[in-house]
Amino acid sequence: MRWQTGAMTLNVLNPAARIRVVRQGHEQQPVIVIDDMLAAPDSWRAAAARADYGRMGEYYPGVRAPVPPAAAGAMRDDLADVIGEVFGVAPPVLECFFSIVTTQPAALAPIQRLPHVDGLEPDRLAILIYLSGAEQGGTAFYRQRGTGFETVDVARFPAFDAALSAGVAEHGMPPAAYIAGDTPLYEQIAAYDAAPNRGLIYRSHALHCANIPAGVALPADPVSGRLSINSFLFDAGVR
Repeated sequence: MRWQTGAMTLNVLNPAARIRVVRQGHEQQPVIVIDDMLAAPDSWRAAAARADYGRMGEYYPGVRAPVPPAAAGAMRDDLADVIGEVFGVAPPVLECFFSIVTTQPAALAPIQRLPHVDGLEPDRLAILIYLSGAEQGGTAFYRQRGTGFETVDVARFPAFDAALSAGVAEHGMPPAAYIAGDTPLYEQIAAYDAAPNRGLIYRSHALHCANIPAGVALPADPVSGRLSINSFLFDAGVR
């Protein structure tokens, strides 16, 4: 699949990309890991450098800029076969952003210090592509100790929320830092290092968070910052 950017036409997915499927944790949820994913990662970085960033929502600890819908759609179309084979669905793109983590640990809101889900629907998927290096940190997945949940859907949410409240009451809120490894409330079940042009595809209701090393600078600069492409796939017209 190809898309237009200015005077350029780009192939989105690299024909030589290396794809593997990891099944993680007790629930054996699949994560698709794709190395050398984009055919022209430098062109995507150049597009990110030209984008206009701002805060979007109260949860993401950084700034974002929208990716052109044609580019996001072409990426999803190139991945539709493998996504459908692994997850049983290949939803359309709901939204897609260039994203840069910028919030310093001391400024994190309480909700940003915990693993999270992007939605409770099992057929909502996330595509994360790292455009920066391994030193900026990757992504980790978690199991809630109080329930054993590694994914949270509508049916599980009341028990998940009750266990979170009980855990915070017993242990207190986590310190102002990005979560790293096991905690009193959560057990890390998998971690994927960032690598330039590496992609992860996973169900959005899997508990996860950025795995950012302590002391890493987090500039709001698409050239030197923790830059990624984040796509969210979901058919909002189907319930």
